[in-house]
Amino acid sequence: MFTQVTKGIKVSVSTTFEGTFFKNYKVHYAFGYTITIENQSKDTVQLTARHWDVFDALKEMETIDGEGVIGRKPVIKPGKSHTYSSGCLLAAPVGAMRGHYDMVNFTDTEEFQVEIPTFKFAAPFAIN
Repeated sequence: MFTQVTKGIKVSVSTTFEGTFFKNYKVHYAFGYTITIENQSKDTVQLTARHWDVFDALKEMETIDGEGVIGRKPVIKPGKSHTYSSGCLLAAPVGAMRGHYDMVNFTDTEEFQVEIPTFKFAAPFAIN
C-alpha cells in the first residue's frame, strides 16, 4: 500500500494486476487500483478535480485531467473517508502513476491540492 498525507487528507492506494489481453493486435496489461481518501482534518472538504501522470515503460508519459473521480465530487467530513476503484491499461507489464486532487475546504473556502503518492504497477511475471 502507498500512503501520503497532505493538509490532513490521507490518500492510500493499493494496486492489482488484472491480466493481459489483445487490443488492436497488441498485448495490453490491465491494472486496477483502489484509493481511499481519509479526512483527518477538522474541516469538511470536497474533491473537485484530479490530475494524473501515467508512466508506461514502453510509451511517453500521459497526463490526464478531469473533474472529480469516477463521475463524483465527494464531500468528505472530518473523520470520514471516500473509497473508489479504477484502472488503467499499459503497453508494458510495468509502470506507475502519480498525481494530485484539487480540493476545497468548506470552512474557509480555501482551494488546495492533495498529493497522490506515486504507486507502481507490475505484472507478477515481470518482477524479479
